[in-house]
Amino acid sequence: MTTVSPNLNARAAADRSLHNNHMASADFSMAPFTIAWEVTRACAYACVHCRADAMHTPDPNELNTEEAMHLIDRLAEFGSPILVFTGGDPMMRRDLHELIAYATHKGLRCSLTPTATALPTTERLEKVRDAGIRRIALSLDAPRPEIHDNFRQVKGSWQRTMDILHRAQAIGVSVQVNTTVAKHNVDILDEMIPFLQEVGAVQWSLFFLVPTGRAQASNMISPEEHERVFNWLYDLSKNAPFDIKSTAAPMYRRVAIERKRAEQADGTPVTFQGAGFQYADGLNRPTRGVNDGNGFLFISHIGEIQPSGFLPITAGNVRTDDVVDIYRHSQLFTDLRSPDKIKGRCGVCEYRDVCGGQRGRAYGITGDYLESDPACIYVPSAN
Repeated sequence: MTTVSPNLNARAAADRSLHNNHMASADFSMAPFTIAWEVTRACAYACVHCRADAMHTPDPNELNTEEAMHLIDRLAEFGSPILVFTGGDPMMRRDLHELIAYATHKGLRCSLTPTATALPTTERLEKVRDAGIRRIALSLDAPRPEIHDNFRQVKGSWQRTMDILHRAQAIGVSVQVNTTVAKHNVDILDEMIPFLQEVGAVQWSLFFLVPTGRAQASNMISPEEHERVFNWLYDLSKNAPFDIKSTAAPMYRRVAIERKRAEQADGTPVTFQGAGFQYADGLNRPTRGVNDGNGFLFISHIGEIQPSGFLPITAGNVRTDDVVDIYRHSQLFTDLRSPDKIKGRCGVCEYRDVCGGQRGRAYGITGDYLESDPACIYVPSAN
């Protein structure tokens, strides 16, 4: 019989006592709001910014079906976080619909980010929908086919993306559009709006480039351009028929707070409160901002446990470690949830607790995930 130490038993009991309430209270020390699972690194594309540095064939060491099912069992211990099936191209995984159905059965809220290939046919989209997918997210990086296709390095990928988004919309699956913001498109983002409306997108998620994988720091926009885009997004959010989410750019929260404060003449305190939208697909926004390892968890194709795909530091592996224990108690994750440990301008910023800077970008540029985010222009009052 295996003997479990009293300390681990006590820890597990304490964890279980909070299990039923942690999602409602958004206690990110207990559970992530979103989990991204790279079910495979295989992908037909070779995008210039690819976080995964994807390959054309599956890694023989990726989690098999039995291991994947066991992982889902453990992820369900977190409650009902969003589970994003991503890659590579998750559609290249043969047991995908089986994994989605099992995760749905375990109470996880599932979404899917396929690559715009020939694989997401109407029939296959209906199959993943019936398995439990609530939202499909595809990348549309420019309003003009030639710019998008060049960025994705696949001719015709822009049109194929639009076709798949229309297909998903037609079968009743909520549609999200992801856009990587970099030098190639920062000046034409406003031209994206008609295409978002055309496919009935419920959310526009703008990914501000982080130098990891194939993505190069030379393609990042400047801190001044980040600030300009944040202010534009705030103005857009007032009337847009879709939710707007800044990914890898928690500094947007500061801009939103400052703008809202300036609009309120009565001096009412302003705090960041998500987008406030309730969607029929159930993938509602949290009331707190998510950051790497702080409300967010990433599982790689070979089972590595990481704070996010943009912060590729491994705290353990699901084959040998318990993912729940790693998220809640490992030093890497607890460091990322400890504002007092953040360094530089981010560490003394009055918006530290609500923003905290993008930890993956700090790591990609400086080599230290606790350093300041170099994409932020803001000078704290304490500086």
